[in-house]
This record gives sequence, C-alpha cells and structure tokens, in this order.
Amino acid sequence: MPVVVHAVDSPLWSLALGGLPIDAGFLAAAIENEVSQPRDNLDFRTRLLIRDSLAALEIHWGRNEASLWLNGSPNSAMLREIRDADLGETGFPSLTRRIMDATKSETVLQFLRELALHCPQPARLEIGGAIAGILAGILSRHTEDIVIIDEMPIVPLSQHEMLRQLADRFGLRLTHFQSHYLPTGWQDRLRGFDRFGNLEVVLLDPADLFIGKLFSQRIKDRDDLRAMSSQLDKSSLESRFRESTAALSSDSRLVKFAAENWYILYGQSLPT
Repeated sequence: MPVVVHAVDSPLWSLALGGLPIDAGFLAAAIENEVSQPRDNLDFRTRLLIRDSLAALEIHWGRNEASLWLNGSPNSAMLREIRDADLGETGFPSLTRRIMDATKSETVLQFLRELALHCPQPARLEIGGAIAGILAGILSRHTEDIVIIDEMPIVPLSQHEMLRQLADRFGLRLTHFQSHYLPTGWQDRLRGFDRFGNLEVVLLDPADLFIGKLFSQRIKDRDDLRAMSSQLDKSSLESRFRESTAALSSDSRLVKFAAENWYILYGQSLPT
C-alpha cells in the first residue's frame, strides 16, 4: 500500500497528530477546512480522521448539539456521507480522550472587566500559570484558575461573595502560587497586558512561564511545555535557563524533573 503524506498545513491533521488536548471548536473548524479544500477526493485516512472527529464531537457535545452544528454546516451532505460510510474500526481513538473546551481569552477578559468594577482603589494582578499563556496566545487548553503570583490584591479578596458569583458564572477563580518556583529576575520581565479601570493586569513573560513549568512533575505542566515549545525559540529558552535558574537548580528533586522534561521535549540534556 502506498504511503500517504498528509499536508503539513492541514489544521485537522495537525490537531490529530499533535498529541495535545484539542478544543472542540477548533476541531469543528478544522473539519470544515479539510472538506472545503479544492480536491478531486479525500484519501481514505483523511476520511477516517473526519469520521472519527465527528464521532468525538458527538460524544463531547452530545447528539443534539452535534446535529445542530452538522445541520448548519455548508458541507453537511459530504460530512454525513463520511460519517455514515463503512470505513472499518476506529483509527484515531485518542481524539475522544483529548477533546475539551478550551478556556477562551475573551472569557478571561470579561471576567477581568467585571472584577475591575469592584476595585474602588488601584490594584494590580500579576498573572502566571496557564492563563498567562492563553492571553499571550501560546497555549490553548481548559483551566479554571487565574493564577496570581505571590500576594493577591486585598480589595477583590475582601468581597468573597462577589468572587464566588464570578467563579460560578465564568468558570474562573483567582488562585495564587509562590514565586520561588519561578526563575530569578522574573519581576523585571513582566509584560504589561491591559488596564481595566483601577485594575492593572500584567503577565509573566512566556520564557519564564516555560522555565517555571520545566521544573514541575505535573503531567498538565508537561503538556503545556510540549505546546509552548513549538511557539518559543529554543535558543532563547536555553539562555534563560542558564541565566536564571541557579536557585531552582539547587534542589536536586526539581532538577530531576527539569532534566526529564527537557529530554522529552528536545531529546537532549539540560543546557549547561
């Protein structure tokens, strides 16, 4: 059987082969893009991928919502034909496990705007964690935590009922973590993001976010590293590691995690 080489610019194949969590909306858009391309026909593996992607969406969204999307598709007839075709057993079983609803940057912005309405005095949020990556456009996944570095502003925290209501409505909550897990000098590299009334928001530098996660053993941080490694310059990450991780590297346990993560990402030992 001839080997089929799939286009590297195919969003659907990129999602399927990337091995990372997949936003349901991105998957639906990638399916539409794939069947809209001018070609005589779709090869068998692509049709199989489309069929399995449609099945994953139906499991994730439920039959009614999936049917509504399919009915509204300009390619509905073709998609139904592929969905109902006898293509054999599932070829991409991981799709169902990897599909999720990514936290959208606009949802985070709406949360911050409403939070700002409850800040009568100037306040500053220094955001790290996955939300910093999402707002910077280098991560796409689900999270419920807006992670604040070190201390959180006193004014919003004094309004516990308001924060509870925001968490219920937006699916987001303010949490915090200690900066001793970050590379040295992170404060000087914070990136201004936006101001919402009295609320100033700054983001952890992407390279510092990467380095901080490098020293983690959590699987979700390892997956974040895999996603960010394709967006960030490796030589810059190596320089940041050499220049700013002396304190982190004094802990042999953390160094072990960093070495394992770096090897998984690049197949190499840690920069020296």
